[in-house]
Amino acid sequence: MALLVHLLACGFGLGSWVAVNGLWVELPLIVNKLPEGWDLPSYLTVIIQLANLGPLLVTLMHKLCPGRLKEHVVIYLILSNGVLACILLAFFWDRTTVVAGALRSTAFFIITFFLSLVDCTSSVTFLPFMMQLPAKYVTTFFIGEGLSGFIPGVVALAQGVGIAKCVNSSQTAGNHTGEDMWTIHTEYLPPNFSPRVFFFFLAAMTCISLAAFTALNRLPRTYELSTENLVPDTVASVSSGLDNPGVEKDGQDVKGQGEGLGQSRPLLGYRHSVYQLTFIYFLVVWVNSATNGILPSVQTYSCMPYGNLAYHLSAALSSVANPLACTIAMFFQNRSLVFLGGLTVLGTGFGSYNMAMAALSPCPLLQGSAVGETIIVLSWLFFTGTLTYVKVMVGVILRDRSHNALVWCGAAAQMGSLVGSLTMFPLVNVYQLFQSGDFCNTKCP
Repeated sequence: MALLVHLLACGFGLGSWVAVNGLWVELPLIVNKLPEGWDLPSYLTVIIQLANLGPLLVTLMHKLCPGRLKEHVVIYLILSNGVLACILLAFFWDRTTVVAGALRSTAFFIITFFLSLVDCTSSVTFLPFMMQLPAKYVTTFFIGEGLSGFIPGVVALAQGVGIAKCVNSSQTAGNHTGEDMWTIHTEYLPPNFSPRVFFFFLAAMTCISLAAFTALNRLPRTYELSTENLVPDTVASVSSGLDNPGVEKDGQDVKGQGEGLGQSRPLLGYRHSVYQLTFIYFLVVWVNSATNGILPSVQTYSCMPYGNLAYHLSAALSSVANPLACTIAMFFQNRSLVFLGGLTVLGTGFGSYNMAMAALSPCPLLQGSAVGETIIVLSWLFFTGTLTYVKVMVGVILRDRSHNALVWCGAAAQMGSLVGSLTMFPLVNVYQLFQSGDFCNTKCP
């Protein structure tokens, strides 16, 4: 029975962020087919931030109408919506309409919003449900949550990317001359399987999560629920960052004093200064702004000049690096603010290189060489890995401080992500500071 519950908890965790992670790793294949082109990621970052309306509504319901919102009903709704949205995306992702005189990927954007709504809302519904189960199953849930980013990345690597080739085409120059004009255009060979198949795969993963949740929700509550802190310190921050509100009441219980209190609050005696807390929250804002808003908006401009393969590997390996960095943070923790500050500077250095290559697009450094392609892929990989580790460790530090500190951590993370997305959107789409290119027709000095 225990093994079955572990499998169900892991399967339930698969549905947490699988849709959004899947969209990002599939961008290299669809960015050349949708009218937004290289600007597409900047639209996605804003859409995902708008989808935070879901968790905001859930939080307000909990505050204004305590006990009225049934979390299992919300989970049923969002997972069912996720399955439907993935299926719709498989059929309509490339449908366009004319908006303000220009072709727009209206269907893709609308469906992406509802997919993002599923994943964002899961952050405030999945974990509270899992807290009804014994602590050992919560850890398994986080493993499934990590796999929601790892599996789409691996499948995207297996999918491959369409290799670009230059094709000569002719067209009649005029009605009178009868001469043909020859032009060169880029064609992309098909990958191992189409985006439609990939989106059906995302739908299947969401179905697994829905089926696992249904089974968990119907399990007989014959076991005694755990009264300990249900989320271990090393695991809680790897997830969405939610804390167990019950730990705040430890100090109110006379029996909680002494050894029991010391175990539930191992770092209660340590206090950070105002300057240290300011630095910690600055790290939260900056790291989330860079990883969720600023750099993802220009990833196409940073990678596409090196070829579709470089972009494909950067997106897929970054998706894999995220859960790997979280796993490393679970077992190798370093809470030193000096170390985390240095790691942030290192990750920002990789991000600065990525931004510089995007600014130089369509003719970045070492374009057309294997060395340039390798450097840009590794730079994105280390950028994601280092800053993800910082996010996890900062969450661990603030969680050990208090529940309110972790709540403010979440608010700072959302603020950073929103500011980064809204800052980059006009720079990319209105002022057009970044220039796209063409594999066959771009001539670089």
